[in-house]
Amino acid sequence: MQTLKQSPTDPAFIQNPYPFYDRARAQGDLFYWDDYGMVAAVSHRAVSALLRDRRFGREIPPELATNGPAHLAPWLTIEAHSMLELEPPRHTRLRALVLRAFTSRAISAMEPDIAQLCDDLINDFPSEPFDLLQAYCTHVPVVTICRLLGVPEGMAPDLLRWSHAMVAMYQASRTRQTEDIAAQAAKDFTEFLAAYIEQRRHNPQDDLITRLIQAEEDGEKLSRNELISTCILLLNAGHEATVHSLGNGVKTLLALGARGSAFTESAIDKTVEEILRFDPPLHKFTRYAYEEVDLFGHHFARGDEVALLLGAANRDPAIWRNANTFDPTREIEANTSFGAGLHFCVGAPLARLELRIALPMLFEKCPNLRITQNPEYSDTYHFHGLTRLMVTA
Repeated sequence: MQTLKQSPTDPAFIQNPYPFYDRARAQGDLFYWDDYGMVAAVSHRAVSALLRDRRFGREIPPELATNGPAHLAPWLTIEAHSMLELEPPRHTRLRALVLRAFTSRAISAMEPDIAQLCDDLINDFPSEPFDLLQAYCTHVPVVTICRLLGVPEGMAPDLLRWSHAMVAMYQASRTRQTEDIAAQAAKDFTEFLAAYIEQRRHNPQDDLITRLIQAEEDGEKLSRNELISTCILLLNAGHEATVHSLGNGVKTLLALGARGSAFTESAIDKTVEEILRFDPPLHKFTRYAYEEVDLFGHHFARGDEVALLLGAANRDPAIWRNANTFDPTREIEANTSFGAGLHFCVGAPLARLELRIALPMLFEKCPNLRITQNPEYSDTYHFHGLTRLMVTA
């Protein structure tokens, strides 16, 4: 196995990580990423296998777990009850309860509202150059998830601020200041949701929070901490990835001049999947080995952490011809952008629906849309999204 050095905060890597992925993949399925001090899976077959292999999981083995620093207690409390960080049997129970509330019917029912939201936002575009991320790409998913959960849309600025602060904990550029801000955001988020959930207990509505309160599996309901953590996870994950997917997708489509045929009823699903494959919003997930395992020529000991590079898997030429070329007519059956296996993203249908509505409407109503400043990606690895997208409509 080759050892490679590549700082995830290096400006060139931030703007285009794919050449490094290609170089790493050329060495085999795995490499040792010296900057992270762990093995990384870079091929599609390795990433896909490790996502599905139950000998690996998100939850740290108990003998290696620590309480964490006191200053992070509010953030760690949320993580301790988050479905994203748990393994069976806790994950099985939580996911079953969430899926009872997060139904395909509830998501499909959002389609008219999402279309109207997109229409309203586009109608409010200014005549001078503006940031499409702020005016459109951010608003579509955050307002949608607020409506689905039943959270007041007026809270959107606070929800965005809290969410950005909390997910910054996963970024390579994390500092002590990042941690302090995240802890305060977690505290504020928790206090807001605790009070709001109590309101919904006494005044149930046709929304996801009410359904989560009422959801039951084998006589068990979500605890207060589980409810709060689940709502935070759905709010954070429900917009963060979609913001980046929309922004990255619009940037790619405009740069290539792709319009018209990419958004027909028969083509839109392929276009959405190619956007998610070509420049996904999340590039790195990690797993812990739960037993001694030999895979892809490497011996994993219990407790070893491995990085799964989703962005690299999506550009593997062993799976896709001309993998570094954007092709909205491509047939895609093996996209890893939403993960796979036990932790496959429960919000994937909603994210796809938002993209399927927001992209065609944007290009149809703004046929002269063009970029006015060179877009730059944020120093937020393992997330991959733009700092802004200045355009004129």
